[in-house]
Amino acid sequence: MPEMPEVETVRRTLAEKLTGCSIRHVDIKLPRLIKWPSANEFQAIITGKRILALTRRGKYLLLHLDNDIVVIIHLRMTGRLYYTTKNDKIDKFTRIVFELSNGDSLLYADTRTLGTLYAMPSEELWRISGLFSMGPEPLSDEFTEVYLVNVLKKSKSKVKAVLLNQKYIGGLGNIYVDECLAIAGIHPERTAASLNNLEITKLYGAINQVIADGIEHGGTTFRDYRDGDGKSGTHQHFLQVYGRKGLPCYRCGTPIAKAEVAGRGTHFCPQCQHKE
Repeated sequence: MPEMPEVETVRRTLAEKLTGCSIRHVDIKLPRLIKWPSANEFQAIITGKRILALTRRGKYLLLHLDNDIVVIIHLRMTGRLYYTTKNDKIDKFTRIVFELSNGDSLLYADTRTLGTLYAMPSEELWRISGLFSMGPEPLSDEFTEVYLVNVLKKSKSKVKAVLLNQKYIGGLGNIYVDECLAIAGIHPERTAASLNNLEITKLYGAINQVIADGIEHGGTTFRDYRDGDGKSGTHQHFLQVYGRKGLPCYRCGTPIAKAEVAGRGTHFCPQCQHKE
């Protein structure tokens, strides 16, 4: 699933191209991806409207139109949002085509068709519970070390489960949670409240570091993820533990382990990330 660095990279590669263009026509090939309003209403309220900006919140992309309507796109597992010109090859899994006033197109492709799209007035974004209840993002002014201390000290859940919970921290997913815990030297099965202040300081720095590095490297590509220009990310070449089961830890040489934690496949170094 694209996480914050991947979605931010998509935004950065698309924003300048889209801003100022109008949506000339919308071809909805798979109507069930439109969750609000109906596919026909979705098409009607955005056709002919000018794109003012493309922003992001957590893992959501928000396309702001000049009639105060916002198109919200959640890529989920295999969704892709990319820009094409007339001569470009079209992904066979393309589900929605936004034809633009400049003759180019914005395409939404999705292999497993788990993504979701909405269109609604900006003052009604509260209707999307995951967007409305989302916590502060890494690298933001709201995401402070004091905030992280308060979140962790109040929780009896495993630290990985807390970090994955979008109501506490927006944008973190499985790959980057494993990475920040590895950098901080914290076992993913530790109870959040058991972390001491030094460990939380290390974790806070690690969270911001892995997100910043992920964005700098254009995101992580294992299978489906591509940016708005159709390019793969390179952060997979910099991962410390994720996807490295059985390979030696870069710090101590111990084989990287994999277990299920918080319902997710989890990679960690059993030597560098102690349970106690």
